[in-house]
Amino acid sequence: MTERTDSRIQPLDEEIVYLMAAGEVIDSLAAVVRELVENALDAKATRISVGLWPERWQVRVADNGEGMTLSDLKQAAIAHATSKISTRPDLLNVRSLGFRGEALHSIAQLAELEICSRAGSAPGHWVGYSTNGEPGEISERAIAPGSIVTATNLFTNWPARRLVPSVAQQIKAVAQFLQKMALCHPQITWQIEKDNAPWLVLWPGETAKTLLPQILRNTHETDFKEISAEGLYLAIGLPDRCHRRRPDWIRIAINGRPVEVSALFQTLIQSFRRTLPRDRYPVCFLHLTLPPTQLDWNRHPAKSEIYVQQMDKLSDRVSAAVAQLLQIDDIRETAQVHRASELIKAAEFKAAEQSGDYTVSRQVQPDFVSSPVVNLSDSLPSGSVPGALRAIAQVHNTYILAEHEGGLCLIEQHIAHERVLYEQLQQRWEMVAVEPPIVLERLSEQQVERLAEVGCAIAPFGDDLWAVRTLPEPLKDSSERTEALYELSLGANLEAALVATACRTAIRNGTSLSQPEMQTLVTNWQRTQSPRTCPHGRPICLTLSETSLAKYFRRSWVIGKSHGV
Repeated sequence: MTERTDSRIQPLDEEIVYLMAAGEVIDSLAAVVRELVENALDAKATRISVGLWPERWQVRVADNGEGMTLSDLKQAAIAHATSKISTRPDLLNVRSLGFRGEALHSIAQLAELEICSRAGSAPGHWVGYSTNGEPGEISERAIAPGSIVTATNLFTNWPARRLVPSVAQQIKAVAQFLQKMALCHPQITWQIEKDNAPWLVLWPGETAKTLLPQILRNTHETDFKEISAEGLYLAIGLPDRCHRRRPDWIRIAINGRPVEVSALFQTLIQSFRRTLPRDRYPVCFLHLTLPPTQLDWNRHPAKSEIYVQQMDKLSDRVSAAVAQLLQIDDIRETAQVHRASELIKAAEFKAAEQSGDYTVSRQVQPDFVSSPVVNLSDSLPSGSVPGALRAIAQVHNTYILAEHEGGLCLIEQHIAHERVLYEQLQQRWEMVAVEPPIVLERLSEQQVERLAEVGCAIAPFGDDLWAVRTLPEPLKDSSERTEALYELSLGANLEAALVATACRTAIRNGTSLSQPEMQTLVTNWQRTQSPRTCPHGRPICLTLSETSLAKYFRRSWVIGKSHGV
């Protein structure tokens, strides 16, 4: 049993050390930054500054957290000494980011470690450590409450770690880690310097959504949506506005720490299926807050790979959250904001009129006739419409112009109908008989197998000929059913067949629609599960808000009766 002192930081008993799957955790600059930043967050810091000097292999992390007393500083770098756990039950109830008590000791073994810290009103102290973590030189310093940890000449006695990964890759890893931690802790101010020059600054926000535009170039906060409920926070990039060539921005965190959970990763990718262009991946950040008893952090020294219980339930919740965010509900929100703004303006203008020298009639002229609003709710499936869109015109027989209380929408009719048909086919994929059969020629063996897999009854009909006697119900009366069958034969699976069928049977651009037909299409499209994009990932709707219109026409420049407010 190790001897106890009055320090909060105490060495762990050998029993606890052996229970942990611990090992070397310091293998790069990013690993040093990770451990020091986690300690700063555990110390309740609200501002964290990271300094990097790659040529000197030096890292410095400063924070305004609780700091350490002199007795804490003397114990800080001893092997397996920590203030975060002390007993065996604590190991199964981890609530802090750091807990093993080996990070500072490992850094001391691989670098010249020094810590300057002050706790509360106590005097600050500077301590230099030996390679075994024992305190060496100690001096009193005048500093603000918090800690400054500096590691210099990293990996001098382990030069292989300076070569692989390369310095450039290690610097990139540092940036990626800090971005992930910033999303996990959006209330923190992050300042990063490289070679004494500012490198990255991230200002705090209420949620991770406010930080995403600071990290991702050419994005705006309106390009993202978020949901937060019962230990689940999810922010996604809207699929019609931002996506990536690689799955490098599918970020997952649990209890304040970035993690790699392959099941959740695949769940997020599958949840965006048929909403993104081909070979594109979503932008999303998932942060789960789970009971410590549901987690096992002792799978990897870097604590990035963990075991999570009840994964099936978590995956279902994540899928449902993505589906909810993919709905178009901002039309109604925009309308409500616009309506409130208009009420305020109307009150201001009325007051101005009453105090003015003249009055103006605001009566609608008798010769103005408004277009009737078509009520098609009886013919539509049940569900809430996320904003009342009224189709008012067709542009070039290609786009439907619709208005709502908050502005205008321009909807491409073909892909909007394609989205409606695709989701209908997902729920009802029926094969119907066709007489006479459709004869196809020059099909490969693989094409014949594909048609059979999607449900078509196909059989040889002669030399290099095949007869198709059943086909998807939407194609039965289509003039392009032969071309559609060839397309189905080239698909990869049933889902590809659904997409091809929806595309072939959707109304074509250039088709003239009546006002009731436009209204039916617009309303049905709004009620789909993923209305933002077609199954190929193309954006369906362009929204122009009343606020944008007012800004373009300079309606805020002059407030007066002669300018038609």
